[in-house]
Amino acid sequence: MAHPLESIFRPKTIAVIGTSRQEGTIGREILYNLLEFEFNGMVFPVNPKAPVIHSMKCYRSILEIPEDVDLAIIVVPKEHILRAAEECGLKGVKGIVAITAGFKEIGSQGVELERRLLEIVQRYKMRMIGPNCMGVINTEKDYMMNATFASGKPLPGHVAFISQSGALGAAILGHARELRLGISKFVSIGNKADTAADDLLDFLKDDEETRLILLYLENFGNPRRFTKVAKEISRQKPIIAVKSGRTLAGARAASSHTGALAGLDVAADALFEQCGVLRVTSVEELFDLAMAFNSQPIPKGDRVAIITNAGGPAIMATDACVNLGLTLPRLKPETRAKLKKMLPEEASIENPVDMIGSAKEKHYAEALQVVLPDDSIDTLLAIFVPPMVTGSLEVVATINRISKQFAKPVLGCFMGRQDVLQNIESKPGEMIPIYPYPESAVKAIEAMVRYRAWQMKPESSIRTFPVQREKVTLILEQVRQEQRRWLTEGEISEVMAAYAFPLPCSAIVRNVDEALAAIKDIGYPVVLKVTAPGLLHKSDVGGVLVDIRNDRELTQSIHQLSTNMATVKDTYPTYRIIIQQLIKGGRETIMGMALDPGFGPLIMFGLGGIYVEILKDVSFRVNPISELAAREMIESLRAKDLLMGARGEKPVHIDSIIENLQRLSQLVADFDILEQIDINPFIFSEDPAKCFVIDARIAVKLEKAAETKKPAAFQ
Repeated sequence: MAHPLESIFRPKTIAVIGTSRQEGTIGREILYNLLEFEFNGMVFPVNPKAPVIHSMKCYRSILEIPEDVDLAIIVVPKEHILRAAEECGLKGVKGIVAITAGFKEIGSQGVELERRLLEIVQRYKMRMIGPNCMGVINTEKDYMMNATFASGKPLPGHVAFISQSGALGAAILGHARELRLGISKFVSIGNKADTAADDLLDFLKDDEETRLILLYLENFGNPRRFTKVAKEISRQKPIIAVKSGRTLAGARAASSHTGALAGLDVAADALFEQCGVLRVTSVEELFDLAMAFNSQPIPKGDRVAIITNAGGPAIMATDACVNLGLTLPRLKPETRAKLKKMLPEEASIENPVDMIGSAKEKHYAEALQVVLPDDSIDTLLAIFVPPMVTGSLEVVATINRISKQFAKPVLGCFMGRQDVLQNIESKPGEMIPIYPYPESAVKAIEAMVRYRAWQMKPESSIRTFPVQREKVTLILEQVRQEQRRWLTEGEISEVMAAYAFPLPCSAIVRNVDEALAAIKDIGYPVVLKVTAPGLLHKSDVGGVLVDIRNDRELTQSIHQLSTNMATVKDTYPTYRIIIQQLIKGGRETIMGMALDPGFGPLIMFGLGGIYVEILKDVSFRVNPISELAAREMIESLRAKDLLMGARGEKPVHIDSIIENLQRLSQLVADFDILEQIDINPFIFSEDPAKCFVIDARIAVKLEKAAETKKPAAFQ
């Protein structure tokens, strides 16, 4: 069965609706590019005011074209696009590329116009790219379709590019030609009213001409489907992405630690990491990685050898390798012995191998043939600073020729790279990647090593536990009916218990007499905490007292809490006191959930207590999370050694952390009403029986009218 986007990328007939005789117009440029790139099919210009364009018969309407039309490129003014789309539907067109702008990108009027356009597309069961895009390209020899208004011919190759920005897409196509990066497919998705990145990834998944996928995204269409499709593809084909929007501007306010930390563009990072997409921070870095992935095999490990004719760049490369976690192993004795025989006495035969400034192409050839067979290395970086007596082109050609004899990636760093690139004559993908600075080359190597680790990562399923879901359902329904956002301490304890989170012994009391009665079951020492409707930070009002060891201290502490709460009586007129078993030892962590408007629930884990606000050493994943994802969340923390055992201390019970993260994931998946969860601190010890939730907060989503209602007081 053909893919729904087949008619857009592999049409046999194309109509350009809105083409023009006037030079410089978008419609004319698209028609010209289709002819110039020698599209292997029929092209029909459509313009009611021109009988002939480019010596081709022009039709007043697509309905007058005598042949079936697979793809329509629409370039008419926005006032006429609905009629053009309707006629495409009546004609039986299967695919539309809507170049026309003036839709949701301009505001409310454009939103309505886009909605009506999409309604027509869906009614006739067509598929559409755009609107507000620059077109599509397919370089397959059976099609050779350049249906864009970008200048210049794209080089055929095996790299697919999906761009949400038309202007950036045009610049990228030009830069790809300069770097001799061959394109298999290109698509500017524009407003993605009908077709988003996940749809295109699904099409490229089985495209034999595409071996590498590059993305420029501003937002996601369907993040969950994107994750599913990208995860399937990335095991076989690398996906490299630039996503804009890393700044805090526009981040919505949050009342929890988890929600506040989730505003730091972590959702996209978490999603990309979970589905194996390599995220970069700039278009320049995107191309740096693309050159390496497009022409080199994936390394089998992280061991790098450096060959150079200059010490300074080699030191820079070494520092970059160390900083990015790559290894520079010592070369084998036999390798060093061979290098010593062939290189000058002043040269260094260690790694990096410094052949000194007099090294010519023959020295690079000999050194590569000695170093590349060494099975203690996985990747080779050749650095060349051109002296007056040796030409860069000869060295490049030599390194490239020798590299083809081995199944290991070879990357080049050539100072003054621009002259080299301008004079190299090679087909796309046949030349080693060449970088102007060592750090760029090393970043590309590290990305390839990271991709290899993703490919080797085992699959992990989502675990579920026997829980009391019905009990939680009743609690949340009651909260919603009362139009409260935050659950009470008692409700939170019931929710935690229903999902088998470990809780210390505790009780909620109103006065000294109730406290003295409750302490008989709890036992000393204890902690006292105030709970009141709307009170989120207990310590801010003096509402936490710790290490209470006897009845006298308990009585005094309750009186002290009463005094403290009297100072904020207007804000918190009613309160209760929680008596909780004091938990000693262990490590304080935080786990929680924040609801991202685009990505859905995000699960967080990190160091807890007061340190979450200071260190912000946390990791996020898009829910649901697997056992492997939970383990990776722990291992990604900078301070993970505090949990895994540092300086002779015993590690905490890591499996308990993993299990409770999965329990949290299940709770969040079971109830889409949940908006924020903070479990902070969650103390983990080396003994799983001594791991406890000390404090937690849970908020539910409310209708806008209910969000302003004050919390209900205790009855």
